[in-house]
Amino acid sequence: MRIGPHQLRNNLILAPMAGVTDRPFRMLCRRLGAGMAVSEMVASNSLLYGSEKTIRRANHEGEAGPISVQIVGADPRMLAQAARHNVEAGAQIIDINMGCPAKKICNVMAGSALLKDEGKVAQILEAVVEAVPVPVTLKIRTGWDRHHRNATRIAKIAETSGIRALAIHGRTRACAYSGDAEYDTIAEVKSCVNIPVIANGDITTPEKARHVLRHTGADAIMVGRAAQGRPWLFREIAHFLATGEHLPVPQAGEILRVTLGHVRDLYEFYGEHTGLRVARRHISWYTKGLAGSAQFRHRLNRMDSSTEQLEAVMEFFEDQMQRGDRLHYAEERAA
Repeated sequence: MRIGPHQLRNNLILAPMAGVTDRPFRMLCRRLGAGMAVSEMVASNSLLYGSEKTIRRANHEGEAGPISVQIVGADPRMLAQAARHNVEAGAQIIDINMGCPAKKICNVMAGSALLKDEGKVAQILEAVVEAVPVPVTLKIRTGWDRHHRNATRIAKIAETSGIRALAIHGRTRACAYSGDAEYDTIAEVKSCVNIPVIANGDITTPEKARHVLRHTGADAIMVGRAAQGRPWLFREIAHFLATGEHLPVPQAGEILRVTLGHVRDLYEFYGEHTGLRVARRHISWYTKGLAGSAQFRHRLNRMDSSTEQLEAVMEFFEDQMQRGDRLHYAEERAA
């Protein structure tokens, strides 16, 4: 998989997720098999450049390249300015968000709301591509509702505008995250453009990854929510695609090591106060479906010190290890 001058080590990409794909999680997923990890979206409003949150989101210290930064907005000039700002800060790829279905994004005609205005899409893409010397990529949905799937037209606009790769989530804006993703539209897009196409949506297992690649003909897949609490999913997919065989399921000892390392990185990245709170949701994902996890997560939310949090995580997984080497997940793990 190549994006401009950047040769990825494989065709497995971590999707940008607001509040999730911060630097610690991106680096973890890269270590566990992702070929690239896209940052959580950064607003194009230049007034936000100086905010603590925006500065943190633009922090790529220690990350392996290529560094892909996603920007979101509705004004071509401001998006171009945001692209230049992020390239100056170290971004090697600029990704434009036209896929987010969140109301606060769509209400300002950004994200997937832009799919309704193909003229504006062209203006934005041309402005950003012209503004920076690095590859520009685009993330979209299949359309804004089931009766208006215009991903193919958007893809042709993107290719003409100089976009170097296109990621498509297999749902419309109206679907948000409900129902099942569909891949026929992605296959149609792949058949009519020459730029790399990345398939996204409901890729939760190695078998699903293989199915989506075969069905769509896509050049790569993008994994989002399925990697929450399962960052090793990337190595599992990579191994399955290469061999047709499954890697052994991670055991409690390894999950404990991954969780502790991730949580400590969060403390260092955010500071203890914020890191503690960010870590809660990741710990919840790591433990989801394991015996006693519901009660553990309830107790976890009342802890207010990093020492207490780390000790609780160790105790929980030590209990899992005492139950035996093989972990057994309840049905909620697959939800």
